[in-house]
Amino acid sequence: MVDDIAGVRRLAAILAIDMVGFSRLMEADEDGTLARQRDLRANLIDPAVQRLHGRIFKTTGDGLLAEFSSATDAMACAAEVQVGIAAQERDAGEQAIRYRIGINMGDVVEQDDDLFGDGVNVAARLEALSPVGGVALADAVYRSVAGKLDLQFEDSGEQQVKNISKPVRVWTWRPVATDDESEATHEGPGLSPLAAEQDIRFCRAADGCQIAFATVGRGPPLYKAPNWLNHLEYDWRSPAWRHMLRFLADEHTLLRFDQRGTGLSDWDVPALSFEAMVDDMALVAEAGGFERGPLLGVSQGCAFSIAFAARYPERVSKLVLYGGFAKGWMSTHSETDKERFALQRQMIVQGWGQDNPAFLQFFSTLFMPEATRQQMDEFNQLQRTTTTPENAATLRDIFGSANVAGDLARITAPTLVLHCRNDGVVPFDAGRKMAAHIPGARFVPLEGDNHLILETDPAWPRFMQEVRTFLAGDQAAGSG
Repeated sequence: MVDDIAGVRRLAAILAIDMVGFSRLMEADEDGTLARQRDLRANLIDPAVQRLHGRIFKTTGDGLLAEFSSATDAMACAAEVQVGIAAQERDAGEQAIRYRIGINMGDVVEQDDDLFGDGVNVAARLEALSPVGGVALADAVYRSVAGKLDLQFEDSGEQQVKNISKPVRVWTWRPVATDDESEATHEGPGLSPLAAEQDIRFCRAADGCQIAFATVGRGPPLYKAPNWLNHLEYDWRSPAWRHMLRFLADEHTLLRFDQRGTGLSDWDVPALSFEAMVDDMALVAEAGGFERGPLLGVSQGCAFSIAFAARYPERVSKLVLYGGFAKGWMSTHSETDKERFALQRQMIVQGWGQDNPAFLQFFSTLFMPEATRQQMDEFNQLQRTTTTPENAATLRDIFGSANVAGDLARITAPTLVLHCRNDGVVPFDAGRKMAAHIPGARFVPLEGDNHLILETDPAWPRFMQEVRTFLAGDQAAGSG
């Protein structure tokens, strides 16, 4: 009698699948999207669930929930579905249908053929943490499938998911690029095919400086401001940037550029100054067809983004700032700190100029103290490739003297500010103060020591979740 009222409780593996950018796809081609979705369901998703002993117990407009008695079957189903969808939608371009999948194993309660409980709720939350075209799974699922399936998983650490009191340890999986995809990058296996898809162009500033910019991805526009060390091509190899670029381009048309004096832009330039680089942001926005949309600033790029958002509020629909500051170190640090920064400048000019790996390693350790030796070696190569020692030192001076504190109160766009608590490059308090002076800004502290978040950092899934949620629904037009 109790079971009739409360429902039947049992252990199950729950798979939650949801389409990425459903509203955008429907707006662009409602009939075509629905037809292809029906085809994917009828010929790929539903047969895979049935063949692997699962049951679909709930459907939504753009997704579904399925239960499996075996976590291994659930993961095998998810992998089969994602690989099949990627192959079937390969030629669809910006209209490609892609899904996220979350898998959890836990107690569920059945009532009238529907399932409820934390087993279901956590699966839905994990789906939001999944990489596009991949799978996010709870630790209990990972422990059940590890070694049983020929799949490689990444540990994303413990994550606090919405409305669930205890943190959930999360693992992720994404399909390995095919041989054709790896060859298409011309950069070896392991790099995203997006590296080959980006469209690199040039525009000329008023003083004659050639600025290189690139667009990549699909969906609504997103503009990323430059920071100290970027290179439109080599960023795809860098452990500091490749996962972020892949994440940003998964759901947006990402516009970014190499600031003057670096990367593919001119290195021998008439002027290296803060004002010139903010003017370059406006130039690239115009050349790249960015009329209005969200703007992302990372590290020193936050100061550029704040200045740009204050001067061009009509262009910025939302503002995301990570690891940044409003005042550079010249105005905020003690004399002892200033002497330390002056010594670092000498290290750049003299040691970096001699291509001494010990000096490059110093800066790699400063930016990413928790990186592996291989990750640091890759970042060393990015530093060496990005600019000259003289330009690097000058840029460091520009950032050190930057002061956009007066622009903070002028920001009108909704703003999200994120900062790692133990950041050794930009103090945590600098991010906190920046958020406190932007009207209505939301501040998210992240756990970690790295200034540039690595894909293996526990803070990375939280960063993705916060940014994805904040940018959701921003359909501002403007990427040409």
